[in-house]
Amino acid sequence: MGTVTLRRKTLNTGRQSLYLDYYPPLPCSKSGKVLRFVTLKLYLYTKPENELQKIHNKETLLTAQTVCAQRQIELQNRRFGIISEHERNASFTELFRQVAKSRRKSLNDHWEMGLRYFIAFSGPDLRLPELSDFLCEDYKYYLLSGPGIARYGRPIKRNTAVTYYAKFRAVLRIAYRRKLIPLDLHAIVDPIPPKETNRERLTLEEFQHLADTPAGSELMKNAAIFSGLTGLRWSDVSTLSWSELRGKKGSYEIQFSQGKTDKAEVMPISDQAVERLGKRQGAEELLFPGLKYYQLKSFFTGWLAAADINKNITFHSFRHTFATLQLELGTDIYTVSKLLGIGH
Repeated sequence: MGTVTLRRKTLNTGRQSLYLDYYPPLPCSKSGKVLRFVTLKLYLYTKPENELQKIHNKETLLTAQTVCAQRQIELQNRRFGIISEHERNASFTELFRQVAKSRRKSLNDHWEMGLRYFIAFSGPDLRLPELSDFLCEDYKYYLLSGPGIARYGRPIKRNTAVTYYAKFRAVLRIAYRRKLIPLDLHAIVDPIPPKETNRERLTLEEFQHLADTPAGSELMKNAAIFSGLTGLRWSDVSTLSWSELRGKKGSYEIQFSQGKTDKAEVMPISDQAVERLGKRQGAEELLFPGLKYYQLKSFFTGWLAAADINKNITFHSFRHTFATLQLELGTDIYTVSKLLGIGH
């Protein structure tokens, strides 16, 4: 069994840096690299000059010793195949970032862009417990819709979507092999096939019927209907705050950075969409507080069953529904692309 030892390194600043010494070296769960020393970014005064510095040393040393003991327990757990709570609740996005960094060959290669598209879909920090086959399928439909978040906003082609989804599935496989997730999602979800697949969307009648159908969660129902009325992605709907909603009845608009890019967007939205938000809250409050992606699959199953709609509907289906309904109702393609945030 390995050991974790707390050590000190004297600096030329009159302080000592505290770090952990792993023996034998330990593979990092994020990067996969083998590491021996891990700095704690905690420091002691080499020669404390007053009572405050002595207290600082005492409390800092106690903190470092506690961390060292926790790491020793985690090391023992690994010996028996037990993953710590901290590791199980870590960021999948950060794992994706670490894998992309280790494998990319340039700043503009498929790994870098694959990461950017996943963040545009899921938001800046998707946690490991939020991963599910439902989310994986929804991300597939998102890529197949041809989003354009690169420099010139051009929609990606199918072959590009195939590549980006393959990178995502590769990270899923790594997460499972490191025992960070309980299910082998890489094996469960199929890659994007070379032929076009049917991306489910709702007809106008089905969309209205769903809006009228009671659901197990008004929060998730309103968020989905809001997406169908605005064309906004999950990453936008789940992070929008009240400060980004401007205007008054008849002339509402949202001012925000769509798809987690740096490009500012101003989007007019209908009174009907705003009605889904309820009573206005504080400026920094989220429009839909408490949304959790991992809860959507069971919610949609019950909601669609109650509405007697037999379709494979995901959250991204509502954005697809918005686009197709706009075209069917006579909105020109250029305007629809601007509303979706993919126009030049």
